[in-house]
Amino acid sequence: MISQFVSDHPARLLCHLNYIFPEGTHAIGRLDNDSEGLLLLTTNSKVTKLLFEGKKKHKRTYKVLVLHKVTEEALNKIRTGVTFKARGGDMYTSLPCEATIIDEPDFIFPSPYIKSQYHDYTWLQLTLTEGKYRQVRKMVINVGHKCMRLVRTSIEDTTIDGMQAGEVKELDEKTFFELLKIDYTKPL
Repeated sequence: MISQFVSDHPARLLCHLNYIFPEGTHAIGRLDNDSEGLLLLTTNSKVTKLLFEGKKKHKRTYKVLVLHKVTEEALNKIRTGVTFKARGGDMYTSLPCEATIIDEPDFIFPSPYIKSQYHDYTWLQLTLTEGKYRQVRKMVINVGHKCMRLVRTSIEDTTIDGMQAGEVKELDEKTFFELLKIDYTKPL
């Protein structure tokens, strides 16, 4: 699904979920069309600025299925910063991040991908504090791996744990800001 409510193109949109959203609801950040997982929505226009433009960097965690076995050398490159072409064509080096090889996650929602018995795969968990356009995909391809599945599992302490695909979980504002570790009472 596309992480927006309206589109000029035929697509599955947020408005197609079985939920009545309050007027003025918008996504905080985005997931690209090939990604899955946590998407935050709000009616508070201040949240995006506080979360992504504030002085404090907020952690985003992804579980990433890549083609082939990942070496310790490739993992260290991801951890220390990978240079890739950013949107607009400029070269960008990612900030240091957390990167580990993990066992296959036990997601509640099914995978849209079918793994081939003729290839090796590796699951990674990456925790970043930035979110350039298709950054995780560009980072793993830059170290020699194709991203097969990308699932954002958390932003700070807000997680998809226990949620079903397409499920909407409403939080009161106080809890929402506490989980995101945002002090919305102070100006930027």
